[in-house]
Amino acid sequence: MAVLREEARRCVVWFGEPASEERAGLAKAGWLVRVADANTQSGVGMRNNDTVVALADLRQGDPTSADAMALLMADHPWLPWVALLSPEMPAHEPLIDRILEASIEYFTTPVDVDRLVETLARIGGGQPPAPEPGDIGVTGRSEAIRAVVASIRKYAPVELPVLITGETGTGKEVAARALHGLSARAERPFAAINCGALPPNLVQSELFGHERGAFTGANARRIGHFETAAGGTVFLDEVGDLPLDAQTSLLRFLQEGTLERVGSSQLIKLDVRVLAATHVDLEKAVEQGRFREDLYYRLNVLRLRMPALREREDDVVTLAQRFLDAFREQHSSHARAFSASARRAMLDFAWPGNVRELLNRVQRAAVVAEDALISMDDLDLADVLTKQTARSSLGNTRVAAERDAVIACLRESRFNVSECARRLKVSRVTIYRLCKKHQLALDELR
Repeated sequence: MAVLREEARRCVVWFGEPASEERAGLAKAGWLVRVADANTQSGVGMRNNDTVVALADLRQGDPTSADAMALLMADHPWLPWVALLSPEMPAHEPLIDRILEASIEYFTTPVDVDRLVETLARIGGGQPPAPEPGDIGVTGRSEAIRAVVASIRKYAPVELPVLITGETGTGKEVAARALHGLSARAERPFAAINCGALPPNLVQSELFGHERGAFTGANARRIGHFETAAGGTVFLDEVGDLPLDAQTSLLRFLQEGTLERVGSSQLIKLDVRVLAATHVDLEKAVEQGRFREDLYYRLNVLRLRMPALREREDDVVTLAQRFLDAFREQHSSHARAFSASARRAMLDFAWPGNVRELLNRVQRAAVVAEDALISMDDLDLADVLTKQTARSSLGNTRVAAERDAVIACLRESRFNVSECARRLKVSRVTIYRLCKKHQLALDELR
């Protein structure tokens, strides 16, 4: 008689109290959650063919439970352990340090459930879930980044130019690579070119190639970036820095799909999709005669704006943790997560360098951190935030003083706008503008 073999399960033995969304997230990923109590010192109680990961949940901060958890972890060294602590819990205490040393991974609240699922899959012998196609290289859950992902999904399959705008460090090249990766050209070359870094006298040669003898030093034919990317995608970063002659050649390529190597009169037919990016105002550059208007309209068929990191508050801590995880996969580091003060500091900081600055600060902090939790000082944010707060306070003081001065002058002049303008030595239009700026209704002030 055949013996039916029970199917193996993937189980998390959760010593503590999982939140409903945490339990639901694990269940969705195929993990069975069994809640246990470390104080009872009960066994794991799973079948031999199960994949088991133990989770030490110490978010309640109970010293007795923490001591019991440490003993339990010592009694079950064969289990892969994941620790879950409150950010306020002092990681440098000997007991907590013992728990961290026994843990393969470490999480603080609020828990990134997606990252927890990925971690469990990795240490439990499985594979992390594959990312959704629209998430290729673009990380985040904020409304701002969701809008970007939605646009990328729409634009990727369309054979039209895309102009990507945004501040330096917002991930314009990441978006360009996502557009390429989701397009029918994904298996063909992707050429990223920083137009601002090209020598002005060699821009045409770099982009479109040259023939032997085209100029002094041209000892052999050179294939340009466009020909190298035949069938694929060319990404022109800082396209606003292109000199006018190169703009003319680029316009001809976008209109006719042909190019000429420098020193040749032979037209070369080429199939390449062009994506362009800029952090400058191209409309203003057109007005000033620094950028061709017809080229601007050719590039600006589809437009994708990358939001600044300060517009993505919901993503800051998640991005920082993912950068830290990626760093730890390549390098040894004591750091496993961020302290509560570091999280607050990251949310309060304006991030003028955007995602690139966040990445650099996290990598530096991962190197210098002595504890499991990265501090505000490790991120080098303490002094910067103090200066930022001082600047913000000064700005608020100036705004308040300006508002008070306008109200006082209006009252002294009996709300005669012309008389108020004369006393403040500004135009009547300026008085109306200041009233609008400070939301002052003249009828209500009288």
